[in-house]
Amino acid sequence: MHAVMSFLSVALFAMLVTTNPAGAQTPPHHRDSGDHSAGTSSHRRIHHSFGQAEMWAKVFDDPARDAWQKPEEVLDVLRLNPASIVADIGAGTGYFTARIAKRVPEGQVFAVDVEPNMVRYLTERAHRAHLSVVKPVQGSAESPNLPEPVDVVLVVDTYHHIGDRVAYFAKLRDSLRPNGRLAIVDFKVDAAYGPPPELRIPPEKVIEELSAAGYSLVEKHPFLSRQYYLVFQRNAS
Repeated sequence: MHAVMSFLSVALFAMLVTTNPAGAQTPPHHRDSGDHSAGTSSHRRIHHSFGQAEMWAKVFDDPARDAWQKPEEVLDVLRLNPASIVADIGAGTGYFTARIAKRVPEGQVFAVDVEPNMVRYLTERAHRAHLSVVKPVQGSAESPNLPEPVDVVLVVDTYHHIGDRVAYFAKLRDSLRPNGRLAIVDFKVDAAYGPPPELRIPPEKVIEELSAAGYSLVEKHPFLSRQYYLVFQRNAS
């Protein structure tokens, strides 16, 4: 798959530009079914370009997002220590990456995206904000290409974009340290806003797929109104 597709969810755009949920219209990205490639539920990919990173930063980093995304609470759950090594897969413009960096001043944050322009933007943002622990990484559809094992992998609003998820996360297991954790945040099937219903993946399916990939569910967190939040641990080899 060509790298013009960013793992950062287009559905996020729909939710962020909606200032009046009662009367909001669905953005063109979600009205046009042609924007989404066909395929089975386990191999579907979405082809969208996020080449204009500066423009998307105004959308994805809009402070209004904090009210429903609750980023600090999401990170509190992960119980990071100052030396933790974390991978933010589908980092986009760095909404979570920047927050993680402040919590791991002695560690590292690998900010992974498949869109080269997002990786460029992440590099520039880290430099501007003096976030020396942030290491942008060019990922691919098959692998996040992490340079070393990590303690925690965070995947927000991205799981439903990944194609062969069982193979992807089975490979990812080798990039998790012993007792390493994988946190998945994605849209509920019945959420009022998000990707088209046929692209949403229920949490039961996520648990099933990650079990097949070699993980066990260890935590569920219900505090997000539009998303589910599942934490997994890699099984012993």
